[in-house]
Amino acid sequence: MRYDVTVIGSGPGGYVAAIRCAQLGLSTAIIEKYNTLGGTCLNIGCIPSKALLDSSEHYHNAKDKFTEHGIDLSNLKVNMPQMIKRKNDVVDQTCKGVEFLMKKNKITIYTGHGSFVDANHISIAKADGTEETIETDKVIIATGSKPITPAAFNYDKNRVITSTEALNIDAVPKSMVIIGGGVIGLELGSVYARLGTEIHVVEYMDRILPTMDKDCAKELTRSMKKLGVKFHVKHMVTGVKANKKSVTVEVQKRDSEETFKLNTDYCLVAIGRRAYTDKLGLDKVGIGTDEKGRIEVDEHLQTKIPGIYAIGDVIKGAMLAHKAEEEGIFVAEVIKGQKPHIDYNLIPGVVYTWPEVAAVGKTEEQLKEAGIAYKAGKFPFKALGRARASMDTEGMVKVLADATTDEILGVHMVGPRTADMLSLIHI
Repeated sequence: MRYDVTVIGSGPGGYVAAIRCAQLGLSTAIIEKYNTLGGTCLNIGCIPSKALLDSSEHYHNAKDKFTEHGIDLSNLKVNMPQMIKRKNDVVDQTCKGVEFLMKKNKITIYTGHGSFVDANHISIAKADGTEETIETDKVIIATGSKPITPAAFNYDKNRVITSTEALNIDAVPKSMVIIGGGVIGLELGSVYARLGTEIHVVEYMDRILPTMDKDCAKELTRSMKKLGVKFHVKHMVTGVKANKKSVTVEVQKRDSEETFKLNTDYCLVAIGRRAYTDKLGLDKVGIGTDEKGRIEVDEHLQTKIPGIYAIGDVIKGAMLAHKAEEEGIFVAEVIKGQKPHIDYNLIPGVVYTWPEVAAVGKTEEQLKEAGIAYKAGKFPFKALGRARASMDTEGMVKVLADATTDEILGVHMVGPRTADMLSLIHI
């Protein structure tokens, strides 16, 4: 078979790229290693974590807030198997929706591990041991990323886990250590903290969410401490030892010899992700990767080999589903000969804890570093009548504007439904 475009990887970047290619009249194929479409985001990332976040927040409200609202409950308990089942149902329906979109747009689906034979031929290794080769004019690499799991942490998928395994724990743990105070660690930490797990977060930097606004990090820290989460910032993990039932995590204070141990049911490794380009056959077409496994691209997201493009987590930039989607549409339109544009400054970031953290544009730290004169305004949710009415008084809205022109340069929010509010921001 021969196609105008072949997309390797069916995550948000890949399947959106394939749809846009098909809409533009290009014959399109998509190759997915696993049996379901949707990639990390739909299967073991964004969608299932949001499902558990929602379920755990319902339980937390019922336990801690319903009485204040005049709603009395008895025999309240967590049914973890049902919570996991609902999450799995959400994932299943969402992945089937992507499959429907592929069929609707007449995109050919291949299941297997795709790798380059040369610039115009892709080999597909299938689960039954057979192989198939297809011919293509253009290729879009959209193979995403995998969690970083250093050897010293002894990742065993049993007691030392990543976000993948954390989404399928069938009983509420008594305790959990999370290595990393970024988005993934905080979201999953808040899930289990709400359900009653004692959570310890170990973060090497001097605060959580080091890439986001400092005031947002302070607000979320304060909120999560109320859930009982214990933060160990300016600390690093020096060793992880697990047995069948528990884990011992060795922690050292940064810039010091001071150490201590945390004994816990699980250790969740959430220190970031690496580009997944394993066994892609990049060497056969002369494409290299940097020290983080990422592929270098030009302003059109084309690699140094004409006709081969890369998007999403396999190239530089924020590892966000919506960033990959924008790039997928961009590349499809470039291939068609159009002149699309991406403004990376307009790509938002959200942490789906409760309260939510939502941001777009520059942070105050970035403006200072760039020497841009600005002014900042903040408003706390506790001063808002609507927030008091719903008992959602934690958080604030922070707006950064140009000191002279009043142009909005960044908006950073912590509060209820700030992810929804973010779509109303124009910068």
